[in-house]
Amino acid sequence: MKAWCRLSGMGLLLLLLAGCGGNDDGTEGPGEIEDPEAVEEVAEEAPASPPEPEVEPFSEPVEIDFEATLLSDRRLMVEGESNLPDSTRLLVVVERELSGVRWRSRIGLEEGRFAAGPFGPGSGLPDGGYRITVNLPEASVQPLAVRQRIGEQGEHLSGPLVSTSRHGLGQVASSSRRFLVGSEPRRTTDQVEVLGVE
Repeated sequence: MKAWCRLSGMGLLLLLLAGCGGNDDGTEGPGEIEDPEAVEEVAEEAPASPPEPEVEPFSEPVEIDFEATLLSDRRLMVEGESNLPDSTRLLVVVERELSGVRWRSRIGLEEGRFAAGPFGPGSGLPDGGYRITVNLPEASVQPLAVRQRIGEQGEHLSGPLVSTSRHGLGQVASSSRRFLVGSEPRRTTDQVEVLGVE
């Protein structure tokens, strides 16, 4: 009952206001609308904002390739390339096998390429075996444009480098290789690259 009274009161108020408007000669002034319902119809017919453009999902198998270079100060540089979308955040980890000491660098992919380093202490890396790993972390830490391509849980990632995150946050990717650092090449039966000082 109250709602009906309010509506009829508002309708009466609108009629009074409409009767008061206009010019002295009986015509309406510029910009005045006679029928308030016409305003509502115009508002309803206004076009909605255009939907966001569809982003093509990442459909190729993930590729991450890299090589390491031992600098003259015996620190390590890692450079590589990937087919992941530009601005993808990668984590490069260098680990000394003997002690488990690790060096990390977070980098972004630009035009399919990345470079990280130098890794190691100021005195240089001691001779020995090292494992270098380039990781694609969970989609939740990636920029929006990358998440739109790889999926909110990395569901569009595929290939032998892809696995499920240990923390249950979707799919991730990782590429890892062993390197031996030393001034003299060593004999080994493992598949390993030997790096000498350049």
